[in-house]
Amino acid sequence: MEGEKYAKELDVAVRVVHMACSLCQRLQQGIVSAGSDLVKSKEDDSPVTVADWSVQATVSWILSEFFGSQNVSIIAEEDVQTLSKADSASLVEAVVNTVNECLSGAPKYGLKSPPKALNTSQVLEAISRCNSVGGPKGRHWVLDPVDGTLGFVRGDQYAVALALVEDGKVVIGVLGCPNYPMKKELLSYHYQYHETMSRLSPPSDDMWERGCVMYAKRGSGEAWMQPPITGDKKFVWPNSARLVQVSSIDDPKLATCCEPVEKANSDHSFTAGLAHSVGLRNQPLRVYSMVKYAAIARGDAELFMKFARTGYKEKIWDHAAGVVIVEEAGGVVTDAGGRPLDFSKGPYLEGLDRGIVVCSGATLHEKIIDAVYASWDSSNL
Repeated sequence: MEGEKYAKELDVAVRVVHMACSLCQRLQQGIVSAGSDLVKSKEDDSPVTVADWSVQATVSWILSEFFGSQNVSIIAEEDVQTLSKADSASLVEAVVNTVNECLSGAPKYGLKSPPKALNTSQVLEAISRCNSVGGPKGRHWVLDPVDGTLGFVRGDQYAVALALVEDGKVVIGVLGCPNYPMKKELLSYHYQYHETMSRLSPPSDDMWERGCVMYAKRGSGEAWMQPPITGDKKFVWPNSARLVQVSSIDDPKLATCCEPVEKANSDHSFTAGLAHSVGLRNQPLRVYSMVKYAAIARGDAELFMKFARTGYKEKIWDHAAGVVIVEEAGGVVTDAGGRPLDFSKGPYLEGLDRGIVVCSGATLHEKIIDAVYASWDSSNL
């Protein structure tokens, strides 16, 4: 990758997302078995965990060390408000310990560890540093440390999403999906079954690869997928990367649609009506988070539609990494009016026409957009 534009940025982004996925896998096992001590509620009642803050601090520290903190602008989901409360001492301690444990393992991923453990103020500063508001000019990293926190705390799917936006355009996207198996045939198994089986009989190297990290660079026409780094393995580029491509299915009757598990923030009745009107017959693939983008990029599904409930505004960190990966894998992502998503307006996808449509190709996309207009006109929305 040397000499290519964004080569260093992509290299560091892929490595730090692998690190973050490893951190999350360790924490998820603890949260699923231990319960709610490591989970808090934000002001909008959505959950936030030690993993969210720990990943944000880790990614922030690595990017700032590698590129220089004065050169790094990061837009991310979490802040330190909850951690600053008087009764949060044990939570802060858990975050600081998790971050230091993760950073001490950085050399395994070809990255530098800090010379000594970070103290509390350094960890909180790393989290707080992710307070950029983005905009149409300059470079901005966009991070969702744990996308699909509800899936995470339930022992299910979630994603770590990191993107680089330059002058309002997403130029790099990395999506870590720690519970989304490399092999499609393992999708029907819940990942906890993998865990049980792998404890009973040590798996072959590739059989139970339950996670993956996907990435793409704008304009390359390629999207890639790597297996997770497990055991004593060290990350060596390209880490058995394989190309991924969208499905060639363009008939709605044969297409599989991704659906969110949760009904909050989405208008499921309109989406269901639309699916019926275009003739979708396959069982939907229900997954949390940006894993939906991963499913479409690698051909496990053909369609994802999201129509937000009134008053809900889409955030750029919920889409940036996934959009560039799907597009470079051959897919199409637009709003419901057929226009590209606009990442130049700050933390929110401003000016979004009704919703978001993600398709495996232009032919299917055209059919869906036509159906959106027909259904919208005949609905009461």
